[in-house]
This record gives sequence, C-alpha cells and structure tokens, in this order.
Amino acid sequence: MTSKERAILKSQAMTMDPIFQIGKASVTPEMVTAVSEALTARELIKLSVLQNCGDDPRELAQILAERTKSQVVQVIGKKIVLYRENKDPKKKGRGEKNATGTKPGAQSDGKAAAKRSADRAKQAKKSGNHGRNL
Repeated sequence: MTSKERAILKSQAMTMDPIFQIGKASVTPEMVTAVSEALTARELIKLSVLQNCGDDPRELAQILAERTKSQVVQVIGKKIVLYRENKDPKKKGRGEKNATGTKPGAQSDGKAAAKRSADRAKQAKKSGNHGRNL
C-alpha cells in the first residue's frame, strides 16, 4: 500500500464510527470471523479497544491483520483501522471510492486520460504559463 493510498484511507476512516469493540476477552476466533466478514462487506473498518482490554492496540491490530489477511491503515490511541480490498467487484462498497480514489470496479480509460492531458496542455499554452504553477 502506497503512502497516498494510506492517506486516502485514513481520511475516509476519520468520519467512520467503530463497528467492533475489543474487550476483556481480547481477540477470539469469533471476533476474527466477524471482522473478516465485515472487511468483505465494507473493505475499510474501524475498531475500538476498550479500557478493560489489557493488550496493546498495535499488537492487536497486527494480530487481526494477519488473521484476516488485511492491512493495518492506522492505530491511533485505542482505535484501529483495517483495510482489505475485495476481489469481487459486485461486493465492493456502495458507490464509495477505493484506495486509489476511483469508484470500485472502475477502470481508467487510457484514451480519456490522454484527452484530459492534451486539454490541460492546450489550456496551459493558451494561458501562457506552459504548465507551470505560479
């Protein structure tokens, strides 16, 4: 995961509420199954580690990431954000953007990108700055 993708995921996670709480029992097989199912449905999830859990949130994040085959986006205090890309385009988020900033399942059209680039070059030439940001 690139730093840009991680930054996009962090910004998406800021507005999310935690959907799981890790308590005194810490990470159980049932918790791992539930987190894996949530990652399949949502791709990006936030978890909260309760005060009565004696384990370190960073360690819990690594354990969950290994067991669910996901990636740790960030751990801030007692909040954990995990990401796992769906392979099935039908199950991807509901109109949400993925880590690359495009809608899930959308593919970049090379011709459209080339046209946008040519349009920007024409606009820059017309304005006289030739692509330089002043």
